[in-house]
Amino acid sequence: MTGRSARGNNLDTVRQHNLSAVLGLVHRTGPLSRSQLTRETGLNRSTIAALVGELVELGLVLESEPGANNRVGRPSPVVGAHPGVVALAINPEIDAVTVGVVGLDGVVQHRVRYAAEIPTALEAVAISKAVIDGLRPQLKASSRVIGVGVAVPGLVREADGVVRLAPHLAWLDEPFAQQLHEAIGLPVSAANDANLGANAERIFGAGREVTDLVYLNGGASGIGAGVIVGGTPLAGFSGYAGEFGHTLVNSAGVRCHCGAIGCLETEVNQRSLLKVLGLDSADADELDRALAAAGAAGGSAGGAGSASGAVAAEIERQLGFLAVAVRNATNVFNPQLIVLGGFLGALITAAPGRLQELVSGTALKASGESLRIARAELGSRLLMVGAAELAFAPLLADPASGDVRVGGTVH
Repeated sequence: MTGRSARGNNLDTVRQHNLSAVLGLVHRTGPLSRSQLTRETGLNRSTIAALVGELVELGLVLESEPGANNRVGRPSPVVGAHPGVVALAINPEIDAVTVGVVGLDGVVQHRVRYAAEIPTALEAVAISKAVIDGLRPQLKASSRVIGVGVAVPGLVREADGVVRLAPHLAWLDEPFAQQLHEAIGLPVSAANDANLGANAERIFGAGREVTDLVYLNGGASGIGAGVIVGGTPLAGFSGYAGEFGHTLVNSAGVRCHCGAIGCLETEVNQRSLLKVLGLDSADADELDRALAAAGAAGGSAGGAGSASGAVAAEIERQLGFLAVAVRNATNVFNPQLIVLGGFLGALITAAPGRLQELVSGTALKASGESLRIARAELGSRLLMVGAAELAFAPLLADPASGDVRVGGTVH
């Protein structure tokens, strides 16, 4: 969802907007009573009743009886997004292709991670199709599939979903969205993974009720960022805004694949953390456990020359460079909140409060005095939810669209 208002209008000429406002509210916030919808939208009770009835008929919401309460009078029915309306979410990475099924209620119903080393675009299409084919019996039985959203670790042209550059995947001008559409027969949209992650955290995670935030995501292929300004995602002219992974943090650093020296993702990366931990690979949850174990070992054994001492030194080194990028983001955007996802979340959890301390000591006081730094709340669900939002966007904008209803067919 974008920064669209949830306020409605009682004029029949704006029925589409009103349907969108009601569906968007229950999608973002969870089940609400009709009386709550009346208060939130500013519409009258009869209009809400008519809109909810239409959304029920469209198969987009469910109504249920409220739980027991002590209020006097007839309780108001509760309206919730229909979990059987789903989007498929795909995230190709350098070590795997992940496919998920996400309900309109924001719940990740299935998540399949298929290991693959630096898949080509066509390989990622084939893997995605195979996983989706495996899920089709379940989807046919109980779900209406709206479409597919793809979270790509690279630059994606907003207009047509062409991956202009995903350097770690070695993808260049790949029409991935079109290729996937041709393979599976469903509408496909693609966007940068960090931008989608920022939107997901704003709607469902740490950024709820926040209008200005910067999201930094650390993945196997590098660091991406998404920026929300005034409640609206910052996309840039062609959709490429937010490449914080390629901001300068060390003028004496090594050369990045982009050609520059000392980029954030050359200094702060998952690979270096795994190396000092003695691991070949790990997701964010596994990295959390490994860092916690190293910290516990350091508390009992100690010593800068120990394995745990090396881990502590690497954490401090990476946090120092990450602080440079976060300081710059703070000074440029003056956000309320900076959210860290992926391995960056594990990194700050390993040294609680240290990043906030480093940033507070260097950022402009006026910009940083109200800043909060938090870990992403959605965890491994983040990019599944973010990609699904991309697929749900046309439905949320126009719930009664005939094209949207037809698009739900599973072949």
